[in-house]
Amino acid sequence: MATPIALPADDRAADPRTAAAPRPPRRLSAVADALVGSEILKIAGEIRARVAAGVPVCNLTVGDFDPREFAIPALLGEGTAAALAAGETNYPPSAGIAPLRAAVSAFYREWLALDYPADGVLVTGGARPAIYGAYRAVVDPGDRVVYPVPSWNNNHYAHLVGAVGVPVACAAADAFLPTAAALRPLLAGARLLALNSPLNPAGTAVTPEALAEVCDLVLEENARREAAGERPLYVLYDQVYWMLTFGEVRHVTPVALRPAMRPYTLFVDGISKAFAATGLRVGWAVGPTDVIARMSDLLGHVGAWAPRAEQVATARLLGDAATMRGFVAGMTAGVRERLDLLHAGMQAMAAEGLPVEVIPPMGAIYLSVRFPFTGRRLADGTALDTNEAIRAYLLERAALGVVPFQAFGLREESGWFRMSVGAVSPGEIRAMLPRLRLALAEVAG
Repeated sequence: MATPIALPADDRAADPRTAAAPRPPRRLSAVADALVGSEILKIAGEIRARVAAGVPVCNLTVGDFDPREFAIPALLGEGTAAALAAGETNYPPSAGIAPLRAAVSAFYREWLALDYPADGVLVTGGARPAIYGAYRAVVDPGDRVVYPVPSWNNNHYAHLVGAVGVPVACAAADAFLPTAAALRPLLAGARLLALNSPLNPAGTAVTPEALAEVCDLVLEENARREAAGERPLYVLYDQVYWMLTFGEVRHVTPVALRPAMRPYTLFVDGISKAFAATGLRVGWAVGPTDVIARMSDLLGHVGAWAPRAEQVATARLLGDAATMRGFVAGMTAGVRERLDLLHAGMQAMAAEGLPVEVIPPMGAIYLSVRFPFTGRRLADGTALDTNEAIRAYLLERAALGVVPFQAFGLREESGWFRMSVGAVSPGEIRAMLPRLRLALAEVAG
């Protein structure tokens, strides 16, 4: 057998016998290759596997609804069936059918005091294409997009359009909502400010005072840009949960507070949340007609329109104010019952000295809960020093599924989690709370 030749260290990399094998050529685009999948869907898959194995789980992870707990309005279901029976099965116009665009315009005028023509409405296949269309219409590769964290998917949308994401970490003391003070140094030169209220994941809502301060910053920046002949800073205002607010909380909008925000504000909304209709895929964007027209052109090329029959049924629903008010009242009561059960349970455990903190629910279907386990160990020595370790512990010991705020862009291992109540019954929550108490007591002990 031949004796290997000893090479100097500097020559090893060049020798074909010792060099590492070349990496295969990349098969995907740079955007696809670097895209990160949904963290929430990964957690949901783990829970589904447990349930399939016969292990019951109180699943508070997905921002969806179980139709057994929250059914869509009868008018919406019957209207969709009737439209299908009537042959409403062909392509809709890329911007949405005229009756629905007019219905959204009238709905906003009556319910939100926002006066937009039908040409300022774009109907999409749920709210997600509307968000993507807004990003794509106003943001160029390399532009800066400012968004608070925790928030839903802004990091992914920024990546998809090649933008430079500028996350703004928000604190529990501010209900995880961005303040004007935090945003002020970041807006110069930015192209888009993404806001969401009520907020996914925190279940909190911006106050009129706080939103007005942010609007004033945007108007100040755009006045400077107009004088300099520069492109404006836009605000993407995701208000898909706006009809689900509780107690004294009242939804507010940039344009209602500051009418001068109208040329710079793009609203995103839909029937998915307030009407428990996530699978019907009817959403919309509302904004300046020139921007909406280009968004329509962009999304028309990818066929991101809502199904025609569901559009017909949604137009009928939005035109029936009495039915909507009755449904939303019942929907809100059901959501709040579940959130209040969780909130009261967490408060009771905290009063016992157990390691848990909670923010009162303000809107949407979410509750923000903190399990401050950092530095603690279980009896077997397991360290609970990351949110992932805490999540896994709660799933194992309390059969409780929750989502860490890292899934929404917040990087700190702070112990904050989202609890979502759309797919559980009050009975499931009541049954889970004693299990959670025992799990917290084990950590505290």
